[in-house]
This record gives sequence, structure tokens and C-alpha cells, in this order.
Amino acid sequence: MPARRIEAPGPFRASALPTKSEYELHNGHPIRVSPTGGRGAGPVLDGGRVIAADPAVARAGVDAGFAPDDLTLRAPDVSVIPADAGPGWIRGVPPLALEYADRGQDEEKLQEKVADLLARGTRYLWVVRLLGPRRVEVHEPGKAVRTVGPGEELTAPGVLANPILAEALWDPGAADKATLRNLLNRFGYRDVDAIREEGREEGREEGREAGRGEGQLAGLREGLRAVLTARGLVPDDAFAARIAAEPDAATLAAWITRAAVVARVAELERDA
Repeated sequence: MPARRIEAPGPFRASALPTKSEYELHNGHPIRVSPTGGRGAGPVLDGGRVIAADPAVARAGVDAGFAPDDLTLRAPDVSVIPADAGPGWIRGVPPLALEYADRGQDEEKLQEKVADLLARGTRYLWVVRLLGPRRVEVHEPGKAVRTVGPGEELTAPGVLANPILAEALWDPGAADKATLRNLLNRFGYRDVDAIREEGREEGREEGREAGRGEGQLAGLREGLRAVLTARGLVPDDAFAARIAAEPDAATLAAWITRAAVVARVAELERDA
């Protein structure tokens, strides 16, 4: 990291800047904040939703302004923010912040921003590099910078509950998977399979309580519909209603067998 410049405090103060200001502050000196380019705009949202969905995160924000003192104002691209953040600048610094760097990045200003946040208490700062091989540079106070690439995990103990694959911070598909996992964990589910198993168990329990295997019947009905759909066979409303109401497991099983070989739904209906 380049050595920081030694400079006298500038005349600007965070308390005097309006919210939605186009400037950050470093030691009282204004730093113009540039709009995000097209290649970076999507990844910023991808990273933000992954972070926001983590079970341990109360809230996350994009471009949230933090003022640890009146001479400093920083707005990371993505950050973990207090659950009770109100109007005006957020006091202190985020425990986790993300910066996205692409073509034209002013490296000196970026490193100055990293140093400002780490010096004031940010525990993890991830710089997502979009130019060249995509990767994440991990900055932590008192530690050497390390690089995490695709297929490798990022962790933030004490801030995030779950690890994140590096590519989830820029690839929408990977971000979808990480966000879904995080949201399921928030509601007490390990993954999608856990929800499916719960549904199957509820069906079995309902069947036991009803004394007539309703869970099994529901599975057979769903199986019959799946076979018909796979073969492009669409029952009319009357027969669809009969499938939904059929109380006999043997009949449903027979229909599934026939559905695998008939050419038309009418043949299945005649057999019914």
C-alpha cells in the first residue's frame, strides 16, 4: 500500500455537508465521488444483496455515508450498517465494507480510503477487482493484503455468518445461490432440500393423522401430473378434478403406469 500523504487538515467538515453529497472527506479535504460505470453497477447490487441476506447482518447499504469524525466522510460501495441507522451520516465506520475497482480507478484515492476505514475500526475491507482476472483483495488491520479468486471463499468472522464464494460478488448466478442460501438460513432452513423434506414429512404426518395415507396420495397425484406434463398430455378440467379428489392409492398408481404409455389423455380417461 502506498505511503499516505502528510497534509494539514482541510476546511471542510462532515457536519456541514448535506446528505446525498457528491463528496467524501479525507482529513477535511473533499474527494469527488464518481458515478459507477456499467460494468460495475450490476456487481455492486449483487454483492450488496448477498451481504444483506446473511443471517448475521441486520442491514446493509449501498453508498452509505460514514463519519467517524468531522474531518472524515466515507461511503463504501457496499457496507454493513447499523440496524437503527437514521437520517444523516452514520457515526463510526462499518465492520465490513466493499469497494469495486474497474478501469480508470484512481488507485491512490482507493488506498487512502482503505487506510481511512481500517484505521478507524473497519475489520474487513474487500476490494473487488473487475479489471483483468476478477478477484477480491482482502484488507484487514495489521495483516498483509491477500487475494481471493473464483472458487475460493471469503469469510468475515464476527460480521457474517456464512462464507461467500468470491464470484458471488460479481456474478449474478453465484449471487443468486448465495442470497438464497442466506435467506433460507435466516428462516431456519439449511437449504432447499431441507424445505422439501419438511414438506414431505408434513404430508406423511397429515396422512398418519387422517388415517388414510394422504401424504402418499399427494405424492401419487403429483407423480401422475409430472408424468402427464413430461409427455405433453393435458387432462381436461373434469379429469384434473378427479385426479385431485381420487382417494385410492392403487387407482392413482395404475393411472401413472398407463400415463407412461398412452398416446392421448382420452385413452387414460377411458381406462379410468
